Amino acid sequence: MKEMLVNRHLIWKLAKNDFKNRYAGSSLGAVWAMIQPVITVLMYWFVFQGIMNQKYQSIAEGVNVPYVLFLTAGLVPWFFFSESLNNGTASLLEYQYLVKKVVFNINILPIVRVTAAVFIHAFFALVLLVVSLLYGYRPSLYMIQILYYSLGLYVFSLGVSYITSAIVVFFRDLTQIISIGLQLGVWATPVLWDISMANSWSPVIAFIIKLNPVCYVVTGYRSAIYGEQWFFERPGYTLYFWVVSFGLLLVGRKLFDKLKFHFADVL
Repeated sequence: MKEMLVNRHLIWKLAKNDFKNRYAGSSLGAVWAMIQPVITVLMYWFVFQGIMNQKYQSIAEGVNVPYVLFLTAGLVPWFFFSESLNNGTASLLEYQYLVKKVVFNINILPIVRVTAAVFIHAFFALVLLVVSLLYGYRPSLYMIQILYYSLGLYVFSLGVSYITSAIVVFFRDLTQIISIGLQLGVWATPVLWDISMANSWSPVIAFIIKLNPVCYVVTGYRSAIYGEQWFFERPGYTLYFWVVSFGLLLVGRKLFDKLKFHFADVL
């Protein structure tokens, strides 16, 4: 996008300040941003492995993966999407004083907020790699794909954020709807369970679940860590993901540009 190239230095600076300011004044600072996802991972791990005794997740006939690794590989991209969507949706509300400045390019605000979520995501991607090493999965070229899938999720999240950030200015209840949607989404997306389970339920159900672009990224992360599969080995699914992602980005920008002249008056 033109805004990202022209304003890349400003976006980077604002993104860093946004990340720091959210935890300014607290004793632990940005550490709080990492504590909540870690606790969430530990909670799911305790419930499924400690209580339900699910130590391994079957990903194929005769092939099992430690459940904590399977779980972490699914939650890392989900946390990134959740954080990006929440941040991006609230971008205009959080920066009202900039929206009301005629000379400021408000088109970059969703980009700033989604970019700020990258900092936490980078930390958890590193945690994922450490967990994989602890369970005996050596670094491989497949793991490079984490960068690819992160970029894809960034583009998808940005497209959705342009749409939601423009709508929430006029319909504030959208934030609550998104919150509920994310709570349901973590179960509807194969984050806590394997997509192969849906195939055993019904091909139609599996097809509907795979229509969710986040499903593409979640399964991609797992392929990068232990699945040993390249993204181009799924050409149809890869094409579908990028068509939807760039389509949403195009629609989001069109909607944003159409409504932005009314943002200052409503805010």
